[in-house]
Formats: sequence, C-alpha cells, structure tokens
Amino acid sequence: MKKLYILSLVLSFTIGSAQTNLKKADALFKNYSYVDASKAYEEILQNIKNPSTQTLKNAADSYYFISDARNALKWYKKLYEAQGNNLTDIYYLRYIQSLKGVMDYDEANRMIKEYLDKKGDQNEINRYAAQKKQLDSLSKSKSLYNIKNLDINTSKSDFGATFFQDKIVFTSARDTTKFSEKLYTWNNQPFLNLYVAERNPADGSLFNELLFIPNVMTKYHEATATFDAPGKTIYYSTNIVKKNKLVIDETKTNNFQIIKGAIVNNKLENPEKVFFDSDEYSSGHPSLSDDGRWLFFASDMPGGYGETDLYYVKIADDGTMSSPVNLGPKINTLGNDLFPFFSNGTLYFSSDGHYGLGDLDVYESKFLADGTFSVPRNLGAPINSNKDDFSFIIDKADNFGYVSSNRAEGKGDDDIYSFTKGKPVCNQNISGIAVDRKTKLPLTDVVIMAYNSYSDVLNETKTNYEGKYAIVVPCGKVVKLLVAKQNYSNDEKTVQAGDENEGEIKDINFELSNYDDLVVKKKGVEKVDVNPIYFDYDKYDITPLAIEELTKVVFIMQKFPNIRIKIESHTDSRGKDAYNLKLSDNRAKSTRDYIISQGIDASRIESAIGYGETRLMNKCKNGVKCTEAEHLLNRRSDFIIIQK
Repeated sequence: MKKLYILSLVLSFTIGSAQTNLKKADALFKNYSYVDASKAYEEILQNIKNPSTQTLKNAADSYYFISDARNALKWYKKLYEAQGNNLTDIYYLRYIQSLKGVMDYDEANRMIKEYLDKKGDQNEINRYAAQKKQLDSLSKSKSLYNIKNLDINTSKSDFGATFFQDKIVFTSARDTTKFSEKLYTWNNQPFLNLYVAERNPADGSLFNELLFIPNVMTKYHEATATFDAPGKTIYYSTNIVKKNKLVIDETKTNNFQIIKGAIVNNKLENPEKVFFDSDEYSSGHPSLSDDGRWLFFASDMPGGYGETDLYYVKIADDGTMSSPVNLGPKINTLGNDLFPFFSNGTLYFSSDGHYGLGDLDVYESKFLADGTFSVPRNLGAPINSNKDDFSFIIDKADNFGYVSSNRAEGKGDDDIYSFTKGKPVCNQNISGIAVDRKTKLPLTDVVIMAYNSYSDVLNETKTNYEGKYAIVVPCGKVVKLLVAKQNYSNDEKTVQAGDENEGEIKDINFELSNYDDLVVKKKGVEKVDVNPIYFDYDKYDITPLAIEELTKVVFIMQKFPNIRIKIESHTDSRGKDAYNLKLSDNRAKSTRDYIISQGIDASRIESAIGYGETRLMNKCKNGVKCTEAEHLLNRRSDFIIIQK
C-alpha cells in the first residue's frame, strides 16, 4: 500500500537495456520504479563490498515501498550496522516497521527504546509505554471483530471501500479499462479507478462490480472517494492534471489533489478542486463526517509533523470551507497518518507512527467535549496485522464495515475485508484498600470476591503489599463484594456499578479484625473478649449497657461465619443459691435470644446455661467477706468458642 503513502506519482522514463549498473538502479529508484529498482540493487549489491549508505537506503526503500519487509529488513540492518544510532528518524521508523513486518517484535521494541532514549522526549516515551500496554492488554482479550476476505478481490490492488447509498464504492487496479495496458511503474500494476458494487447484507459480500461514473475515469489514478449522506456530492483523490497532462514539479513529481463534484444521473458534474489543493504538495483520502460538516483528509503540506498528516476543514451550509486544521501531535506522527474516517464521534485512521503490530495499523480516537481528540487506541487483531491495514469504515449502528489490508493470506496486493463487530462487554473497575481495624495498617493478600445477585462469581482478586485492590465487574449491575483473609474477619459491601460512561468506582474500603484481637485465651479455652454484661438488679432484661457488649459477640459471629459458641452465665455468692441459679439461667437465655434476634442462626449457639454461684473464680463463697471488685469477678457471662 506504500504507493499511496506519499500521495504522488513520479513520471517514469525508459531506461536503456545496457548492463545493470548503479546509475541505472538509481534512475529506476528516482522514478519510483521500485519493483525494477529492487531487482537492480539486489544484483549490484552482490558485487559491491562497501556500498554507500545512500545505496543501502535506496535498496532497502525499494523493497519497503513494495511491502517486501523481509528483503527491506536485510538492507536496513546493513544500514544500521553502518550508521548505528546515527540513523535519521524516518530510517529508524522504517527499520522498526520492517522488523515488525517479519514479526520480530522483541527486536523492534528494543530499537524503539533505543530511538526514544536517543530523542530523550519523555512525552514520546510515555506514549510508547501507554500504547504498548493498551495493545498488550487487547491481545489478551477476545476481539469484537470477525473479518473475512471477499471474493470480489483480484490479484491486483483492491482497497478503500466507502459507503455510497446502499452500495459500496471501492478503489481497484483491476485492468478492466481501456487504459489497462498502461502500468504504474511503482508496482507494475494498472492505474487505480473507482468501482461500485452491490452489498449482500447477509454476509457483507460485494458483487456486480462496475466502473463507477465513467466520466470520472482518466488514464491516471482516481481513488478513495467519500460521499454526503444522499449520495449527491462526491470528493475523491486524483492526480493533478492540466490539459490531459500530469503537472509535475522540478523533481518530476506529480502530486495528488481532492476533487469535489455533483453526481447527477450517474454522471459527474461541476468537478472542481478544493481550495487547499496545490501543485506543490499532495492532498487525498477525503472523508466526510456523517453530517457533511467536516471533511477530513491526509496531506504532506508544509508545517506537518511527519511524512503525511491528517487535517480537517469545516464546511458551512453554503459550502464554504474553513482553513485546514492539523489534528496535532496527539494524532499525527513522524510517519504516515492516513485514511481518516469519522463517524458517531469517533475518528478512525491508519498510521505507521503510533505503536502497532507493523506497518499501517488502524486506530480510533474519540472526539471530546473540549474540541480535541482522545489518545489513539489500536484496534488490535484481526483488524490489524503485521502488514498494512487501512481504509477502515463502519456503519452508523457500529455493526459491520470494511477494512483493507495487504496481509499475507490475501488474494493479491491489497484486499478488501468485510467485518462484523460484536457489542463490547462493558466493564467497570472497583478499587479500594483493606486495613487492619485495630492498627489501621494495610493488609496484603486479602481475597476480594465479586458476586452478582444470583451469587455467581463475577471476578476475584487480592490486595497488594499496600493493601490496595482493583477488581473488574460488569457495568450496570448490583455487585456484592466479599473479602476474607485467614485469621481475619470477613466483610462485605454491596456496590451499584455504573454504565460505560462512568469512571472507576473508588474508595470501596474494608476494615478487617484480627481474630486474636477479638478473643481471650486461657488454659486452652477461647472466649469472646467482652466486658462484664450488666443487668438491672434482680432482672434479666437486656439493658443498653448489655447491648454494647453483646454487639461484640454478634460482630465476631457475623465476621467469622464458622464460629459456634456456648453461653455460660454466673452470679456471685450473695443471695440464695437456688435463686442465683435460676437468675443466671434466665440471663444466659436472654443473651442467647438477643444474639439470635440480630440475625445469628440459632444452631451456632450450642447452649445457654446459667450456673449461679457454682463456678466462682475466687474465694468469695457464702460467708466470706469480699470487696465489690472481688464479687464482680464472679458476676460474668462467658461466650466460649467451641468451633471456629
């Protein structure tokens, strides 16, 4: 697809049939006869021990521009061996893209880092890291896209599908015209023309292809069209021609221009150049927004960021266009940024300057409320490959579309692929921290489980060394988070996940109690750590002071759902023995009933028995004078843990 990177055509001249030499190879290269030039350089370099860096560049570029990454890489490597990190930006880019073209991604990433370190631009380093992370993450998930090569493709270049009413217009080098005997020397294929085909909505296939609007056709390139919604206005790319002759500059380069015209009765009427066309640079790949108010295009006009940049103009109701606006360094790179398509607030385009799988990849960027575009996101495989992937279009419902590629499994040079797109799974992040309730220190390795309303597990994760966690859950669902750590209390919270337009749900935090902080251990017996539970004199009703302590019992039983207890209540020796026995038993059963009333299953309380003054903890039995504090030690309720 390199033939349209530069959006230009170089006139070729007949080279004599004398013996192949460097001068001849250079002449072929200068005239963009890359197929023949690559063969010539290959023959010459077998006999040159120390070729110049320019010869190595030309040999590598000859292969690069005809998408032969394997042979291009051979000469770019030799160029790198000769120049090291003195390579210019564009040759670093081509070397890296050739490495990716043969799927040597590790070496490509090493070269990217070397280049970025040399440049020392932290913003570029950050962009590389972010885009690589995004693409690596994408490769681990199932793609939304399913693609299919179309029967309509030929052995020649077929690409650039675009919507035209209920049909598809595309660009092709198939030799069905009266000019078919004239070849484009860049790739030895016929010149490009526009074709129209019917679309089968059942499978996206194209059929009944015909030359589109015969009076548009010339003996040179016509390509990459776009239409307004009714299909009455067309913009398309073509060579700059005057009086049926190509207009060339001093380098014998013929640039591309954008033509606007009206379609009336299947004919082009009132064709005219857009005002920003120029003999001195190229503009092409036009793409109208859905409402026809924005025209996006690619150009190598002066003042850009790379070889070709993306621009837009605004179109008023009367057709007046604003001055071209460069989309800026967030979108444009030092390489080629091409084939824009804007629909439903999203700009799709192809680039070889952003981090990708190799050569041109398709990216998407959202139009933001502040009038800028978001950081481009790679669409990943199978839309993208290690070869050129470009000219992406998708319908307004975001269900189907077409993309072009020269990947290895195609039928010819560039092929058109149809695709269907599934609906994205909307997920949302919930994050927070888990800490020890007593010390407030972070807890590591706390398990967080997310459940839906049917108790199905949605996801699980663990806290890191800082006690932090992040868990992905479906959008728009009520999610229950359960957290647990060995020897710590369980906890749970219910969260309402938002929709895809909402950001991460933060600060869903948990405090877990260490089991050892909630119990006392003595002589091998574990009891819930509570203060004395007070009852009014001669009564067994639960008082507010009693509730305060019983809440501790309820808490540990809620947070440690496997705990089972038995309740033992005791009195001091004052009063009659039988009376104390009955009073303590009533108090034991009253505390049991309260605990059950707080949602604790009755089966988790083995027994609730009062022992009166039969189990005194000191000498204070009947007839022994003791202090109030000594008697208090005997007035107690024990919550003995029998299972945990």
